[in-house]
Amino acid sequence: MQSRVVASEEGKAKGLSLGSLRLLVVFVALCVVFSVISIYTIKHFGIESVVTTVSSSFQPCDEKHGGLEQWIKPPLKLIHNMSDNELLWRASLVPKIKNYPFERVPKIAFMFLTKGPLPLAPLWERFFKGHESFFTIYIHSLPSYQAQFPPSSVFYKRQIPSQIAEWGRMSMCDAERRLLANALLDISNEWFILLSESCIPLYKFSVVYHYVKKSKHSFVGAFDDPGPYGRGRYNPNMAPLVNITKWRKGSQWFEVNRKLAINIVEDTTFYPKFEQYCRPACYVDEHYFPTMLTIQAEGALANRSITWVDWSRGGAHPATFGRTDISEEFFNRVRGGHECVYNNNRNSSVCFLFARKFAPSALEPLLDMVDSKVLDF
Repeated sequence: MQSRVVASEEGKAKGLSLGSLRLLVVFVALCVVFSVISIYTIKHFGIESVVTTVSSSFQPCDEKHGGLEQWIKPPLKLIHNMSDNELLWRASLVPKIKNYPFERVPKIAFMFLTKGPLPLAPLWERFFKGHESFFTIYIHSLPSYQAQFPPSSVFYKRQIPSQIAEWGRMSMCDAERRLLANALLDISNEWFILLSESCIPLYKFSVVYHYVKKSKHSFVGAFDDPGPYGRGRYNPNMAPLVNITKWRKGSQWFEVNRKLAINIVEDTTFYPKFEQYCRPACYVDEHYFPTMLTIQAEGALANRSITWVDWSRGGAHPATFGRTDISEEFFNRVRGGHECVYNNNRNSSVCFLFARKFAPSALEPLLDMVDSKVLDF
């Protein structure tokens, strides 16, 4: 009886040993296969790819990616590959809480709409000097134009991705919306001023900044012109979205606050109507923004431009001023003799902060006006 038990236990022991041996063989085979695969991978792809593959699912906790800074820092470069649709969508994103949870210095975005060079740049350099914390600059030029500003210039690398803009056509409004959208990407920009290469400032920077900052309104000309160049350009096909009673005309050169800038870039309602029904001899850049903003936010408009132009010589374009036009008497006339309403309840003689159109030949005498303190920059 005892011999049977011993024999049975010896059989079990042999069976267990055989099973363990099989498991060991399988384990060794797997190890060999894994080693072969690893050697092949390292040989053909390098050790870095193996380490990356193994560690890719383990991401370190980086506090920078979870902080507020990534949302409030302006773009490091103005050049990007966004389409207009992508840009306008990105620029239309708005925080719902009005109070900023960080220290914010509100800036003026100076937006230059030009074909190419800025011949009056040295004058603007004098205007901006010492106020770098309170402004940003954006330039929309012909796509083929490559600016040559030195690194020390405030205009250095301030060109945005641009497209051809034709006077009187929707592409001109597209360029203006493009400038606004790029400027909106910097959350510090609170006010947006559209200028051309022929514009000059009439007062020093601090006067311009406080005038815009303290204003309760945006400076957009929007008036009802009953004549052939106003209501005469209205197309009845724009009704009922745009009725003739709300049809407005105004200067192309405007200043708007951040809220109205967002209204302009996010618009997909008025844009198709103006694109289809306001074509020359309806010059859309004189009607689109004034009409749309009158319908959406009439009470927010000062209904005047802060850029002076001289239409007294007649024609389709305002007068251009060159070297021989620049004098102290000229600036006394441009800056004086005007009356306007500021913030609804205050009469003011300071109605224009900028002026146009100035030819390149005017630069030298304009700089002389700065040196003589006629233009107190």
